[in-house]
Amino acid sequence: MKHGKKYNEVAKLVDRSKLYDKEEAIALVKQTATAKFDETIEAHIRTGCDGRHADQQIRGAVVLPHGPGQKVRILVFCRENKMEEAKAAGADYVGGEELIPRIQNEGWLDFDVVVATPDMMGVVGRLGRVLGPKGLMPNPKAGTVTMDLTKAVNEIKAGKIEYRLDKTNIIHVPVGKASFSEEQLTENFSALMEAIIKARPAAVKGQFLKSVTLTSTMGPGVKLNAAKL
Repeated sequence: MKHGKKYNEVAKLVDRSKLYDKEEAIALVKQTATAKFDETIEAHIRTGCDGRHADQQIRGAVVLPHGPGQKVRILVFCRENKMEEAKAAGADYVGGEELIPRIQNEGWLDFDVVVATPDMMGVVGRLGRVLGPKGLMPNPKAGTVTMDLTKAVNEIKAGKIEYRLDKTNIIHVPVGKASFSEEQLTENFSALMEAIIKARPAAVKGQFLKSVTLTSTMGPGVKLNAAKL
């Protein structure tokens, strides 16, 4: 892949043969985020899991102390008796079965997280082909299938993010914005890593964290010393 002059300049700041400590890596990623917009800082965690086995799947959620730095739009699927609760909690969109054709036929996807009450999962399940590939399907492990809509919406608005293995056994997740302080990014990253290490499946043998890389939206990747995490 061919990179521009700006990228090549900042890429020189990163020693590709080095594994950086957490604080050093975060400082470097901030330094190499030179785009004109507020870049997202992401963690890419390659695990020793084999996601083809159900007992080696990882999926969960963690509240980042300083949030991911972006406004999250929440869609809640619930019955009529829970709609006022969802709206009062701050959900951006609330509805039931009537939203299905809008998503299926009109391609409406103006939301970042979907929360559903358990009694609506039969309805939401019909959207599996649309929501599944985008990682938007509600899941009890992530706390997005629940009767406590107030708690679910409040936690997401407070900075709760979901993490999961992709098909290549890597977890990709935002840890903040380039405008965050080094301390804020360090605290967010530490909370994320603590949650992922706790979520290690018992069936995984050998090395769990194969590699951990931090990168900004447009910047080069900075590899961390996974053994120290």
